Amino acid sequence: MASRVSILFFVSALVLIGAVSAAEEAESKEFVLTLDHTNFTDTVAKHDFIVVEFYAPWCGHCKNLAPEYEKAAAALSSHDPPIALAKVDANEEANKELATQYEVRGFPTLKILRNGGKAIQEYKGPREADGIVEYLKKQSGPASSEIKSAEDASTLIDETKIFIVGVFPKFSGQEFENYMALAEKLRSEYEFGHTTSAKFLPRGESSVTGPLVRLFKPFDELFVDHKDFSSEALEKFVEESSIPIVTVFNSDPANHPFVIKFFNSPEAKAMLFVNFTNEAAESFKSTYKEVAEQYKGQGIIFLIGDVESSQGAFQFFGLKEEQVPLLIVQTNDGQKYLKPTLGADEIAPWLKDYKEGKVSPYRKSEPIPETNNEPVKVVVADTLQELVFNSGKNVLLEFYAPWCGHCKKLAPILDEVALSFEKDPSVLIAKLDATANDLPSDTFDVQGYPTVFFRSASGNLVQYEGDRTKEDIIEFIEKNKDKPAVAQQQQQEQVSKEEPAKDEL
Repeated sequence: MASRVSILFFVSALVLIGAVSAAEEAESKEFVLTLDHTNFTDTVAKHDFIVVEFYAPWCGHCKNLAPEYEKAAAALSSHDPPIALAKVDANEEANKELATQYEVRGFPTLKILRNGGKAIQEYKGPREADGIVEYLKKQSGPASSEIKSAEDASTLIDETKIFIVGVFPKFSGQEFENYMALAEKLRSEYEFGHTTSAKFLPRGESSVTGPLVRLFKPFDELFVDHKDFSSEALEKFVEESSIPIVTVFNSDPANHPFVIKFFNSPEAKAMLFVNFTNEAAESFKSTYKEVAEQYKGQGIIFLIGDVESSQGAFQFFGLKEEQVPLLIVQTNDGQKYLKPTLGADEIAPWLKDYKEGKVSPYRKSEPIPETNNEPVKVVVADTLQELVFNSGKNVLLEFYAPWCGHCKKLAPILDEVALSFEKDPSVLIAKLDATANDLPSDTFDVQGYPTVFFRSASGNLVQYEGDRTKEDIIEFIEKNKDKPAVAQQQQQEQVSKEEPAKDEL
């Protein structure tokens, strides 16, 4: 009996140990696939639907996303069918070609890849586990849901979000095919439905038989109909109708998707920043909306921001709270136009002057340093022309971000490079904080940090893409720099070309 009890105890212990081991294994298992240049293509090709995060180890936002992304991957691994989540270290040199291929311009960047990678879409969902799971479940299903009843409509149509419904007498024909193609193309940004009866829908004429598209929205007129089913017209209708006449930028999370959409738009952006608690705020809001309605469809969209919620925007644009009420326009080529401390009655006249080309661009710049005696010289937007373009020197210019770990590693190396050229007055080693100064985007294409450009004394501009060692950088400069005599001669020739001819006396 004793031996039987011992055997039972032993078996029970094994079962318990096995259960604990299984639990520990489940906890320790990593559900996010790790991809790189060696296995990326083959792995993606095996999946009809896979999400890939392009990240950098030093990126704070990536670190915050990592545990949420892993939780979501664990939950989605049991979905039917399973949904795969993967990650790529896009900062790794060997993976940079992948990052370029997938147009990674910041971290983290998430892409939805369908049909073995043949279709690529931006991930535009939440960044916390539950939201990721819910969003991807919808993304992996049909692009448009059929609405068969009023109950279906009430379940699908969220009054706080954009929802698009196609109404068709039958689910066939060119109009229906174009609509479903639109739903597939824009499914990562919007939710779509289709129905044979408008009577199921919560708003709008219920007797129409279609074909038409009805877009529901939580602002302005609440819904709008459209009947042009050409692919271009459909997409333009959705894009234009899903932006409020005036986007509100405040602490309300319901407004955040529209703020993101506003900043992602290719249109010129007018942004008015006021203190929402100020008694004059309502006057600004009503006047601003009237002006926005006047400019609808003219290539400019409008946002009004509460100062308290707009600190990030102020930092990005280099603005100060004492400039409020403040109106700024940013064009799609990066130019900015600024009107500080304006009154509500000045909004319309100033925007008219802007549209007529009577307003000069604004440039964000750090103050010019009072002393600039370190080996690596500090360049700001207001000294870029003087120290880089017009200096007559061979300039190696680093664009950096104060928080960037790789920039911090490069700093002492650039100091050593600068000291090596201390006795060569034709060479200047410099740095510019790209987060605090505006850059001429048509000259410098800065997609990450650090980015290093070399401009020879005669004006040849090239991006440095070699190893970040003292020896390699020095060798690069020696190979690409102009000798003083050559540089002087080329500069004189350039000046001669630019100067107008003078008549002989």
